[in-house]
Amino acid sequence: MFNSPKFIAAALALSCGAAFAQTKIVGLGREATPSEVKAWDIDVRPDFKGLPKGQGSVSQGQDVWEAKCASCHGIFGESNSTFSPLVGGTTKEDVKTGRVARLTDEAFPGRTTLMKVSTVSTLWDYIYRAMPWTSPKSLTPDEVYAVTAFLLNLGDIVPADFVLSDQTMAQAQALLPNRNGVTTDHAMWPGGKPRKPDVQGSSCMRDCAAEPKLASFLPDFARNAHGNLAEQNRMVGAQHGADTTRPAGAAPAAAPAAPAPKAETPAALGLLSKNGCIACHAQDNKLVGPAFRDIAKKYAGQSDGVAYLTGKIRAGGSGVWGAIPMPAQSLSEAEAKSIAQWLADGAKK
Repeated sequence: MFNSPKFIAAALALSCGAAFAQTKIVGLGREATPSEVKAWDIDVRPDFKGLPKGQGSVSQGQDVWEAKCASCHGIFGESNSTFSPLVGGTTKEDVKTGRVARLTDEAFPGRTTLMKVSTVSTLWDYIYRAMPWTSPKSLTPDEVYAVTAFLLNLGDIVPADFVLSDQTMAQAQALLPNRNGVTTDHAMWPGGKPRKPDVQGSSCMRDCAAEPKLASFLPDFARNAHGNLAEQNRMVGAQHGADTTRPAGAAPAAAPAAPAPKAETPAALGLLSKNGCIACHAQDNKLVGPAFRDIAKKYAGQSDGVAYLTGKIRAGGSGVWGAIPMPAQSLSEAEAKSIAQWLADGAKK
């Protein structure tokens, strides 16, 4: 885990960020206020420092899950074709030992979240800062405690009457199937048995090649072999590229006519981005939900199409486009109607 490329990159980014944060640049910006720092300081450490006060039961978590999580992660954490499963691959024996046996079983088809994660704080922290996908940081601490408890219950880690809180987090940690799955047995982290690092490298700076000098020209037969170079360069700066459609030394051609103005972007496109619709829907291809173009085709020409789609967007539902439900959306009726009208008009870009 700790010697993976992603972990090394994150460690380097943190070390560089820490060095920069300690360097005060005179005349640039101002000191952050305590309230501004507090708003960003929401990380939760493996020793549970940073956990806010709160609690949530498994049953409460089920309600939050079905309303805000199941549309992407499935009713039982099995997810779907878009997202990786969260639950599965762990056993009661794993809960006892703290090591997931199937992580070393090459015949097992996949790796779920509960198979890999080694600290409950990692689960809690990620849900708190990044979920739901369409509205990150919208869950309260109590809702995050409840959702985490429900997820652990789906994996048969905690019982159905378990209440997760800042006081009981350690109890859940002691039952996590892969809590003993991390290792410091490498040279990239303090402690453990040292060994040769994965990456070798050393500075050279000897016998370096001399800087090349270009002494070539573009022959006439190849002058326009790959299109007009003047049209393949940015029209800023001193070098605009040679007009290779004309002989060398010829006067430049007249500037091309300005392109026709683009049609005005539909207001609905901005609403799709603002309300997180594009997280699950694309213009022409199915993601979690159907493509906007397919929705437009299905309801084209229906007299009540706009009214139906307006209600469907706000209320959510399932069964029309498959088993994955769409949760109710919190946008205003006017915004929903604008999107519905755009769909009814053909979902044009």
